[in-house]
Amino acid sequence: MVCGGFVCTKNALCALNILYVLVSLLLIGVAAWGKWFGLVSSIRVVAGVIGVGVFLFMVAFVGLCGALKHHQVLLFFYMIILFAVFVLQFSVSCACLALNKDQQNRLLEVGWNKSEATQKDVEKTLNCCGFYHVNYNGSCAASCFNSPSPSCDPCSVLIQQYAGQVLQFVGGIGLFFSFTEILGVWLTHRYRNTKDPRANPGAFL
Repeated sequence: MVCGGFVCTKNALCALNILYVLVSLLLIGVAAWGKWFGLVSSIRVVAGVIGVGVFLFMVAFVGLCGALKHHQVLLFFYMIILFAVFVLQFSVSCACLALNKDQQNRLLEVGWNKSEATQKDVEKTLNCCGFYHVNYNGSCAASCFNSPSPSCDPCSVLIQQYAGQVLQFVGGIGLFFSFTEILGVWLTHRYRNTKDPRANPGAFL
């Protein structure tokens, strides 16, 4: 059977969905590990990562079942969902890669002000206090704040050093996986319209 036939397309689609299953389990495991060891205290962040992992697992499971059974309905819904995810992920990835310095700062400030738990995580991890200014009359989770003579840097200075690299990395990874998703859409469309050579030659499954 030459590559591009029924069996080759089926195996390629199964392999792609197995990759998605592994990635989804990795996301769920990393989020649970971070919460268990207290690296991330924000329930929203952990729940968001786990939610993405569960959604990806369900989509991959539907695609894997559809590929193994050559089920037309499952493959159709899998193809539609995967294309919608591709459009969303491709747009977000391009936005991450296109953000300039000022847009990055505004985005970071919005994220900082949205969650106090995230603020504490950042202050504890980066050993900094506040976003633009350090308020020594307030509270801070950083170790530098609890020293006899506290001297802490604002978190914006430290975050901005890595923000560009992180956005480039996230955008690049997202762009890579978006192309695997459009590959999955193409494989699914090709597989749905290919007859199973082991079935009745006059039947179309």
